[in-house]
Amino acid sequence: MNPAPGPDEPLHLHLISDSTGETLESVAKASLARFEGAAAVKHFWPMVRSEGHLDRIIAEVARKPGLVIYTLVDGAVRDRLESRCATLGLPMVSPLDPTISALSELLGQAATRRPGRQHVMDQAYFRRVDAINYTMVHDDGAQATPDELEQADIVLLGVSRTSKTPTSIYLANRGYKTANIPLVPQSPPPAHVWQITAPLLVGLTTATDRLVQIRRNRLLSLGQTPDTDYVDAERIEAEVAFARRLFADHDVPVIDVSRRSIEETAAAIINLYQARLETRA
Repeated sequence: MNPAPGPDEPLHLHLISDSTGETLESVAKASLARFEGAAAVKHFWPMVRSEGHLDRIIAEVARKPGLVIYTLVDGAVRDRLESRCATLGLPMVSPLDPTISALSELLGQAATRRPGRQHVMDQAYFRRVDAINYTMVHDDGAQATPDELEQADIVLLGVSRTSKTPTSIYLANRGYKTANIPLVPQSPPPAHVWQITAPLLVGLTTATDRLVQIRRNRLLSLGQTPDTDYVDAERIEAEVAFARRLFADHDVPVIDVSRRSIEETAAAIINLYQARLETRA
């Protein structure tokens, strides 16, 4: 069996996990990003914890051969997968093995054999749930009272379509309570926004031409005509300048999201947050 794709065929990636498969999804996404133009079809096989379940999956894998990426704790299930892949001539990789082996050696203890331990409902889990709830309630300037904002870990500010909401949600999934406030020249934020002390304030900005295109696409997706002041380049440039003045006046760190993904923007914000904690320690 040849798992290599033909010139006009996609590569099949089979992600087999005894948990949710989130780890494998991240590994596959990060790895594929290193290959420009690579066409791949990802097949997700989560919660595989028995040999019978695995056999049904292998039958499907054999129909669309490709690379098998797996995280399996149970020794019998893992051995069966490796044996079947070898018989079928399929390449396979367990991406966590090198890290687990290194940790085991350094810690002087064997790794546990309980699948899905990273998803247990511990204190960190409930902190993420709390952060998500807070962030959803405090989106786009909602409930931006002094008491409510002081409960946040991070407050994002920026003009419309600077990725405030998706970045807030991503941060919430990392456990950070995040509020976001739109900046509109005709309706500046209340003075108490600049007086809160507990949260980290971060300004988001972007290039004017990119913002014009994003707003234009947004209106088109809503079935609206993109010929309003909302997409006027001069007006947008004035909005961006207004926001930058506010950031400078109130010593708010600024992140330009023009060429950053949501994940990259969030990583930069988390770095700022951690640095702030260290200076206050």
